[in-house]
Amino acid sequence: MPQSASIAAAPAEPPTTAETPELNATTYDVFNGDADGLCALHQLRLAEPCTGTLITGVKRDIALLRQVPLQPGIQVNVFDISLDSNSDALQALLASGASVRYFDHHSAARLQPHPGLESHIDQAPDVCTSLLVDRHLQGRYRHWAIAAAFGDNLNAVATRLASAAGLSAGQTGQLRQLGELLNYNAYGEQVSDLCYPPEQLYRAIQPYASPFDFIAAAPQFATLAACHADDNARLGQLQPLVQQPHAAVYRLPAEKWARRISGILANRLTETDPHKAYAILSSSADASLVVSVRAPTGSRHSAAGLCSQYPSGGGRVAAGGINQLPASEVDAFIGRFFAYFAD
Repeated sequence: MPQSASIAAAPAEPPTTAETPELNATTYDVFNGDADGLCALHQLRLAEPCTGTLITGVKRDIALLRQVPLQPGIQVNVFDISLDSNSDALQALLASGASVRYFDHHSAARLQPHPGLESHIDQAPDVCTSLLVDRHLQGRYRHWAIAAAFGDNLNAVATRLASAAGLSAGQTGQLRQLGELLNYNAYGEQVSDLCYPPEQLYRAIQPYASPFDFIAAAPQFATLAACHADDNARLGQLQPLVQQPHAAVYRLPAEKWARRISGILANRLTETDPHKAYAILSSSADASLVVSVRAPTGSRHSAAGLCSQYPSGGGRVAAGGINQLPASEVDAFIGRFFAYFAD
């Protein structure tokens, strides 16, 4: 397993056009539909041009490896989905003769060495999957990694890398907006909740070697910005369902706009008061709730530690979630949430 390391200085940004090669039937690219997954895949494919079969979904749809067929000789590249949540499918793929390259920063307690597995996994709190790909590529497409880090709420890391890359304040702001918009697009109960299906958004990004060209020319960027602004305006009157000095719980209405904005709300609250814990509850069509949790800065308790106590939960140190919390367990969860972060 690669160890944490300082990120290499980025070389000059490469040319701003990228070719789209023909479909390679033996390659599968499996990625989280958020900013980190999109930008991680895009960096690798800029460096290694190949059009594989894409497998993705909304941000919460992470058990994706089971969709890859069990065939010998295929190459599977995985970006930003928990190995622990895909361990059984991963072992089946390796046993069938597939080669798997795995980039991720989530829980990997079930990682087992295998000659067919190349793992780039680092669970440090100051990395995301796109930064691991950036590390692998020695900074070759760093501007995309910076956008992804902003989207993953690693604002201090992203700002430092932008400064080291010589970007102006205006350029840094553009990458931050891009990362936040790409991340915002992934939130929803199902793909129909989103402004763009993640696969379609990746196809829109694919021709652009430079994120600044995508921002300037792609209609998808303008559409995402307008959609986000409209959803964001609805948050003005939102108040906590319950709060204490050290933590707060918000419950969003059962509407598409609320499901789209849930991740942005969680990150915004954390930025406003990073020493407070937050839980965002969003209603699902099956009457369960989707939960987003943000841990306070400096807490000895991780968001993943709380969320992993539930069958559909997991995450990382700063951010975690529960995909299906039964409505009957909401009160108990709220009590556990406040107690968990009390000290």
